[in-house]
Amino acid sequence: MALTDLFTGEIASDLWKMLITISRKALRCKSSAEQLITYVREILPTIEEIKYSGVELPAPRQSQLDRLSEILRSGVELSHQALSSSRWNVYRNFQLAKKMEKLEKHVTRFLQVPMQAHILADVHHARFEMAERFDRVEASNRRMERFLEEMKIGVNGGGWVEEAVKSMQEDETWVEGCNGNNGFSVGLDFGKKKVMEMVFSNNDADWIVGICGIGGSGKTTLARELCRDDQVRCYFKDRILFLTVSQSPNVEQLRARIWGHIMGNQGLNGNYVVPQWMPQFECKGEAQVLVVLDDVWSFSVLEQLVWKIPGCKFLVVSRFRFPTFFSATYHVELLGEEDALSLFCHHAFGEKSIPLGANVSLVKQVVAECGKLPLALKVIGASLRDQNEMFWLSVKSNLSQGHSIGESYEINLIDRMAISTNYLPEKIKECFLDLCSFPEDRKIPLEILINMWVEIHDIREAEAYAIAVELSNKNLLTLVKEARAGGMYSSCFEISVTQHDTLRDLALILSKRGSIHEHRRLVMAQREENGLLPKEWSRFQNRPFEAQIVSINTGEMTEMDWFELDFPKAEVLIINFTSSDYFLPPFISKMPNLRALIIVNYSTSYVRLHNVSVLMNLTNLRSLWLEKVSTPQFSGTVLKNLSKLFIVLCQINNSLDGKQFPNLSELTLDHCNDLTYLPSSICGIKSLRNMSLTDCHNLSQLPVEFGNLKSLEILRLYACPDLETLPPSMCEMKKLKYIDISQCTNLTCFPKEIGRLVNLEKIDMRECPMIRYLPKSAVSLRSLQLVICDEEVYGTWRDVAEMAKSNVHIQVPEQHFDLDWLQE
Repeated sequence: MALTDLFTGEIASDLWKMLITISRKALRCKSSAEQLITYVREILPTIEEIKYSGVELPAPRQSQLDRLSEILRSGVELSHQALSSSRWNVYRNFQLAKKMEKLEKHVTRFLQVPMQAHILADVHHARFEMAERFDRVEASNRRMERFLEEMKIGVNGGGWVEEAVKSMQEDETWVEGCNGNNGFSVGLDFGKKKVMEMVFSNNDADWIVGICGIGGSGKTTLARELCRDDQVRCYFKDRILFLTVSQSPNVEQLRARIWGHIMGNQGLNGNYVVPQWMPQFECKGEAQVLVVLDDVWSFSVLEQLVWKIPGCKFLVVSRFRFPTFFSATYHVELLGEEDALSLFCHHAFGEKSIPLGANVSLVKQVVAECGKLPLALKVIGASLRDQNEMFWLSVKSNLSQGHSIGESYEINLIDRMAISTNYLPEKIKECFLDLCSFPEDRKIPLEILINMWVEIHDIREAEAYAIAVELSNKNLLTLVKEARAGGMYSSCFEISVTQHDTLRDLALILSKRGSIHEHRRLVMAQREENGLLPKEWSRFQNRPFEAQIVSINTGEMTEMDWFELDFPKAEVLIINFTSSDYFLPPFISKMPNLRALIIVNYSTSYVRLHNVSVLMNLTNLRSLWLEKVSTPQFSGTVLKNLSKLFIVLCQINNSLDGKQFPNLSELTLDHCNDLTYLPSSICGIKSLRNMSLTDCHNLSQLPVEFGNLKSLEILRLYACPDLETLPPSMCEMKKLKYIDISQCTNLTCFPKEIGRLVNLEKIDMRECPMIRYLPKSAVSLRSLQLVICDEEVYGTWRDVAEMAKSNVHIQVPEQHFDLDWLQE
């Protein structure tokens, strides 16, 4: 018997034991590990028989056994990695899950062909048929896809993204819980007390006060904590407006918002022109108003946004002092040594202090190199989580080679942040750098990011979500869930991404290395004063740009305002502007590789797009996002490869025609108030898998042919109050897994044959007061896992579940009346 035989038996035994541990502990590798346990358990007796039989195997048989030994040995190594990987390292766990699936396939192939044919059949006379044991092999290839679907519809807790949002919320509670025993104020107590004294002052000169400090010092955190304070909210009777100004503000829109808040008219149209002279009046009764202006960069802009009005207090947050304007200013100090160490330990170890076994001296040296800045402590601390001591030493060495954070703190802070990104896997780092392509201080819908990453990095959606979560865990971005979504079962569609200004500056600096025409990302970091393209770009009119991502930020543009540019390699084009008329850039027609186009208008009125014909040549366009646009007529244009279409806050103008998007897989119509019915041509899109008609308040009718959407898996009809019935034909949607009819306040019932939706897993019907009974066929919903409903219909669903003898979870969510999302 060859020595390999003994090794193979020992390896198989060790692998089996570790796979059992993995199946209990490693969530993402669980299913693959469990399948492999079955395989290894079944093959162990045969290996043992070979081991002790004394039979000398022929060379071909020995070669096959050697191959098995190699496969099992790689399985042992992989199992060690899976067991030692922290649950915080989402991207690594995702990669390990893929490797575990690959290992399962290798074992499967070996057992199906060489092992079955040569060793089991010929040498040891196997008496059973192996094929029956692998009925589920094909299903294993779809496990990650299945997990992604669960994450999208929000079953089983919502997956990685939901967990990351919860973690971010827990971090915020932990860091800002100034008064609770489990909270940790990291210096906020003193600062909040000082700012409260300023805003509560009755001195007429204190009508405008400020918070200032260096980037990353926690200014915005302090201002938001102040606005959440019960004493402050009571004093101002919740009349608090928090606005982000940024480097490229729409001053007139901000003025209208502020004036509407002061007058008590929150719905004041953004086109309302606030007079330059302001009437001096006193707020009615004892009413007090607080306006917080965050991220103010310019004195000239600030002058246009504030007025001295009795009863109104302005709090301005800025990196700069405005001593001639502010009567009082609180300067945010750097953290003390104890607070800095605690904040760092929270993000590096998940504890408030240095844990036992850690190198105390090394930890304190790294903390010192972070300069006592909260942002640096969070980012660098998170980058060191679950890393070995050699990794820590490497980071500390790189940090110590830089200059101390002093007079040139902006540059030195960014240098330190850059060190943390150097240790990211290349693909994750590239995704981080992509974030600089979006305007500062704006929420980025998560689906925009995911679509962009899928297209330009050639990755699957599941991997893109894993990268977003990994960047969140590293504190390089923030995942934010809209308060209106409510409940732990919300899907990823309510999640947005934000990023600290300093981190965006870091991404911009790292993306601008080299000559401008060689940049992978060509980004207008902010709008030019004249609202046009940068003059620097015009110097390259006769030279093609290498950019893969192009991001433009302008005002109104006419045909004459554009100059000819060449982007032969561009795959993503982001156009941000503020205008009611906009001429699309002619060079779009020369972007043969464009795969994602994002057009966002930040004006308060719908924009009329001109030169729409340039889209006709975009044969590779797969994703199109239109926001605050008067949707153009595409004049017979057919975008054959378009897979995803998002129309947000737009005027539809009866311009939707399904024949123009024959291969669409995802359609979103959000806040389209002139949409009264869905065109029947949409029902002819056989490939459509995901449809969202949300906040379309005048939508009253769905097509009779709605059931023709046989491939539809996700249907969201959120907040469509004029919708009274659902078409009976929708019961033909055999693949439908999720339906959201929440806040459809006039919807009276489900279709009678809803039980025919044999794959339906989740129903969200919160705030549907007109639905009081369920069709008898509801007991046939065998796949149903989760129902979210109001208390009034909870008992009805419970009766259905009992009759069907199912384990469906019925969730009654807390009601949310927070309208802060309207301010975004």
